[in-house]
Amino acid sequence: MRRKEALAAYLFVSPWLLGFLLWTLGPMLFSLFLSFTEYNITRPPAFLGVNNYVRAVTRDPLFWQSLKVTFTYAIFAIPLNLVFGFTIALLLNQDIPGVSVWRTIYYLPSVVSGVAVSMLWMLVFQPQFGVLNYLLRLVGIKGPAWLFSPTWVLPAFVIMSLWGVGGGMVIYLAGLQGIPTALYEAAEIDGANWWRRLWRITLPMMSPTIFFNLVMGIISTFQIFTSAYVMTAGGPMNASLFYNLYLYTHAFSNLKMGYASMLAWILFAIIMTLTLLAIRSSAAWVYYEGELRKG
Repeated sequence: MRRKEALAAYLFVSPWLLGFLLWTLGPMLFSLFLSFTEYNITRPPAFLGVNNYVRAVTRDPLFWQSLKVTFTYAIFAIPLNLVFGFTIALLLNQDIPGVSVWRTIYYLPSVVSGVAVSMLWMLVFQPQFGVLNYLLRLVGIKGPAWLFSPTWVLPAFVIMSLWGVGGGMVIYLAGLQGIPTALYEAAEIDGANWWRRLWRITLPMMSPTIFFNLVMGIISTFQIFTSAYVMTAGGPMNASLFYNLYLYTHAFSNLKMGYASMLAWILFAIIMTLTLLAIRSSAAWVYYEGELRKG
């Protein structure tokens, strides 16, 4: 009976397992092999050893430029998205008229196509007749060139990243509604004001949700591609040359699949390292209900 049950289980899981081996693990291992080769599709791969990695680190200034752009963007975009998403969730967790409508309005932008969003924000950031500069002119401020300025193009992308805070907001709302109301009632009886309740109850109870959004933010932020490809193509002067865009250029514009595979594995290592650091740090600030801590 146990053998039959085990066989049935393997049969049921075999479609997923086969798909994972053929379409995920297999291509990943092949790309790892290609990262040590020179391969341009038209000729068989030529083994180079670690030359691709050495070239990227020592002789490719655009590699470091793409890392600089991506890390700079992540340093500002990730905290802003966490704070804005959490703040909106706090506001929409109140008992106000039409709260369901407001939740829907804030969530909808996060499900719009990336290309459509990019085209919309190109109009917002247009220097002459864009909405943002028009609003700045109303208060006597001359707006910058935004996407056409090496100085302002990255801040423009950071501002644009706030468009999708609705996705994190929904997750925060689910976490907020899972906090027992008895904790707030007890705190009010003890005389705790709104700030003390937020600091001592809401944030600790929400720390697992904040941690989840942090990890997902790290993973998604370092893979930004569509908006940069559509809006600036890495310009001006490589000021918006995000890492994924640089990888795409090598793979599909220059047909340097070996070098692009190497870039992909470096990106994998960076995301994995940052994720592990976030997980390692969670012991110091993430609180799980029912967990006993020493000291």
